[in-house]
Amino acid sequence: MAITAAMVKELREMSGAGMMDAKKALVENNGDMEAAIDWLRTKGLAKAAKKADRVAAEGLIGVAVDGGRGVAIEINSETDFVAKNQDFQTLVREVAKVALETGDSIEVVKAAKLNGETVENVINAAIARIGENMTFRRMHVLEGDTVVSYVHNAAADGMGKIGVLVALKGPVDKAREIGKQFAMHIAATSPLSLSEATLDPAVIERELQVQTAKALEENATAAKPKPEQVIHNNIIPGRMKKFIAENTLLGQAFVINPDVTVEQAAKEAGVEITGFARVAVGEGIEKKEENLADEVAKTLGA
Repeated sequence: MAITAAMVKELREMSGAGMMDAKKALVENNGDMEAAIDWLRTKGLAKAAKKADRVAAEGLIGVAVDGGRGVAIEINSETDFVAKNQDFQTLVREVAKVALETGDSIEVVKAAKLNGETVENVINAAIARIGENMTFRRMHVLEGDTVVSYVHNAAADGMGKIGVLVALKGPVDKAREIGKQFAMHIAATSPLSLSEATLDPAVIERELQVQTAKALEENATAAKPKPEQVIHNNIIPGRMKKFIAENTLLGQAFVINPDVTVEQAAKEAGVEITGFARVAVGEGIEKKEENLADEVAKTLGA
């Protein structure tokens, strides 16, 4: 497969590796971007990269909560100018409210009534009125004894660039108080799952392969190599334990008090975290890069 300059540039931005290292990684892995990242990490030339690091889209996340039920929706727009538009923000707020009251899927919400029209028709009318394409792209529902929400980079009440929902068991007052802190923690750390039990086995297997290859290569070039038994029984399991702790909510050090894990902080508060959702604008969407002048001209119809 031909390796293009654009592919090298993308891998450099994702991994932080040098140009020649990025090119070699792509050549060695026949242009496979994820395999190239793993190759760079094995060589100690890159940090772990997440797909969300290379995606971009405009719009807002809207959250709404009522007791033990919460929803987070994503409505995308073409530009950030529209995301700051009060008309667009009203649309996000109203659709989030309908989603909270109506159903568990985008299709059900689109068919639900909003001001006498279906949500889908209301969105289409907003597209025609505002003059920019919009997409009701995602919806996440979370239920529990108590659900708490938090919005990061808020554009208005209940909406922003990152929306978080946390479900908890325990006394409602305590759950709401510390639940907000947990939600802020989740916004900052972006855990992959609640616990090791809910972590995708494919993610664990991929990390194990990377850490195994990395440890063996480091040992092969070390001045005083360790016995392979030490590598397999101590070093690799230790690195995997650290990976799991850093990427699962309950195992992470609590940002407000790093001396305890989130799980320990919850126990000390007399509550239990039963679930969470973190939704950020643009996850999974590739967006054509435009400079500010181009975006302004596009918005003004130039």
